[in-house]
Amino acid sequence: MRLALCGIVTALGTVLMLMAGIITVGTYTFPALAGMLGIAIVIEAGARWAWMVYAAVSLLSAFLVGDKEAVLLFVLFFGYYPILKSHLEQIPRKALVWTLKFLLFNAAVFVTALAAIFVLQVPPESFLAGGGLLAAVFLLAANAVFWVYDFILSGFVVLYYQRFHLALEKWMKRK
Repeated sequence: MRLALCGIVTALGTVLMLMAGIITVGTYTFPALAGMLGIAIVIEAGARWAWMVYAAVSLLSAFLVGDKEAVLLFVLFFGYYPILKSHLEQIPRKALVWTLKFLLFNAAVFVTALAAIFVLQVPPESFLAGGGLLAAVFLLAANAVFWVYDFILSGFVVLYYQRFHLALEKWMKRK
C-alpha cells in the first residue's frame, strides 16, 4: 500500500510540475503544491518514504519539465520543506523552530539565486536592480509569503489528517 501511495503521489507531483510550464504563474505555484503532497506521505508512510518521493519527483521534473526555474524551486526548497517541517515542529521551543525555518528558507532563496545565475544563466545584474534595494524588498516580501505558506501547510496537515487519514484508517480496519 505504501508503494502504491508513493507511486500515485510521485505521478501527481510530476503532473503538477509539468503544469508549471503551461500556466504562467505556475513557476511558483505548482512547485509549492507539488511539495504539499509530501505531507500525505509523511503521515501515511513516514519521512523515509517521503524523501524517496521527493527524489523521484525531482529527478522526473529535471528531465520532463520545461520550466527549469520551477524545477529549481521544487528541488531547492518546496519539495523537501514539508518533510523537514514535520521534524522541525517536534522541537519544543517555538522561537528556535521559527528561527530555523527562516534560516532554511533564506538559505534556499540564496542558493536558488546562485543556481539561477550559474545554471540558468540569469544575468546577476537582474538581482541587483535599483542598487540592491529591490532585492531587499523582494526578500522581505518572500519571507512574508513563506510565513503564509508555512501557515497554510500547517492547516493542510490538520485538514488532511482529519478528512483523509482518519477515514483511511477506519477503512483499513474494516478490511
